[in-house]
Amino acid sequence: MNLTVLSLEQATTVPFLTYRLVQDGARVIRVEDPRRGDPNRFVGSKALDGEEGMRTYFLPNNLGKEAITLNLGCEEGRALLCELIARLPVDIFACNQRPRSYARLGIDYETLRQVKPDLIWVGTTGFGPESDEAAYDPILQARSGLMALTGDPDGDPMIFGLPMVDLGAAEHAYGQVMKALYRRAVTGEGTRIDISMFRSALAWMVTPIMLTHSFGEVIGRRGNTHQFFAPASVYSTSDGFVYLAVGNDRQWETLTRLPGWEHLAQERYARNAGRIADVAALNQAIAELTQTMTTEQALATFRGAGVPVGKINAIPDVVEDPYVRPHLIRATDPRTGKEVCTAPPVVDTGFLRERNNRLAFPPRQGEHNARVYTEIGVGAATLEELVARGVI
Repeated sequence: MNLTVLSLEQATTVPFLTYRLVQDGARVIRVEDPRRGDPNRFVGSKALDGEEGMRTYFLPNNLGKEAITLNLGCEEGRALLCELIARLPVDIFACNQRPRSYARLGIDYETLRQVKPDLIWVGTTGFGPESDEAAYDPILQARSGLMALTGDPDGDPMIFGLPMVDLGAAEHAYGQVMKALYRRAVTGEGTRIDISMFRSALAWMVTPIMLTHSFGEVIGRRGNTHQFFAPASVYSTSDGFVYLAVGNDRQWETLTRLPGWEHLAQERYARNAGRIADVAALNQAIAELTQTMTTEQALATFRGAGVPVGKINAIPDVVEDPYVRPHLIRATDPRTGKEVCTAPPVVDTGFLRERNNRLAFPPRQGEHNARVYTEIGVGAATLEELVARGVI
């Protein structure tokens, strides 16, 4: 992917979007304020010889990127931004600033499209460009109804274990960028893309919203069970846990033919509706059986019967999975020699295959100032002067 992305990014959503583009081979240059930098740089442990600004929480979404500093609060900084977009040149500009900041920072679509008419502009906000309301992932999980569906029926609403609204908005933005690139290839025109994190979260709520609003059905927290299928839940084994998911009546019939399971071949359980109606008792009966098996025995038994099952893995187990370990993305810090690895890409891109799934280590703040600004004609003496005056 022969594309250049300039990204005024922080937190998670836009960094994850641009990291996805890195995996496709795009050149991503992240822009940070020289006075503060991305707040995520200072979150997590100091894993690199106690170095500030490179704490662990910052690293995963920033492999393979370049980093420059630029003060968009001053006129010279805004002029340099336009120079970067015009002369690098930049194909995609991404930001996740609040809308009221667009014009003040000179990053609004109308300003930047005057510099490069075929620019693809991506703005990610909590509630869309018409709102300046601040939002974080858990706030949006709460407001979108996701938390109302997560947790035990008699317990408190719970947040998901990952920032799914952040990550989901990034994936939705990625899809829109691909569409905009196709449009540009066909028409030569740029595109403005506004991503609302709230609308992104709501996009997953098609079933709960329809069933509730249109049919009056009550959709609530189900713990580890499924609203519409049974048995589908977490079951303890003698040395761990598995998730067993019976998706149809034929799979259930197969399950009840297993040695020791025959007593569950009852008429009331023959159809999914009957199993749903008595799910608590059914789950207890299944748990009594799985507790007599090791996890490996349970996996072998259910897979052999053609019933979907999975071990509840801890993260170290996930890394050792044979479908995971060969595809991990790795990077080595040239300063400390520390190697890090992170999750495999969605697909094995040609770009990553050519590099044996290795990317450049996440950049220090302003690490690539000299390289990038030199590309647009800023000399060494001018660069030093801009640094001294706080422009970069």
